[in-house]
Amino acid sequence: MIAKFKNIATVAVAAALLGSTVSFAAAAKDMNDWRREVVSEISKKQTYPRSALSAEIEGKAKVRLTVAPDGAITASEIIEPTGQQVLDDEIPQLISRLNPLPSLPEGQAALTFVLPLTWSLD
Repeated sequence: MIAKFKNIATVAVAAALLGSTVSFAAAAKDMNDWRREVVSEISKKQTYPRSALSAEIEGKAKVRLTVAPDGAITASEIIEPTGQQVLDDEIPQLISRLNPLPSLPEGQAALTFVLPLTWSLD
């Protein structure tokens, strides 16, 4: 069976990051641009472990990330594991591949948000 990786994390990340508040229109535009860059990076770097593909394992997780103004991920915590060892083992590797994220918009302090991750087969 040929399985395709369905990456819905990009949509969920965009929704999760919309919770941050920004005072000025220009700053909001900069944050929206940053969010798009983050979604793009996740799309490129989130992989589906081969053993999970072959066993047709799916899962969802949530990870709390703290990002410094320069984009460095300074803290991460799995707050909702998938419950599938092979996928849960992939999460720290993904965080490592994502680090650093794009720099935050100028003037933005460190940012903490919840990153939803999904591994789904079509």
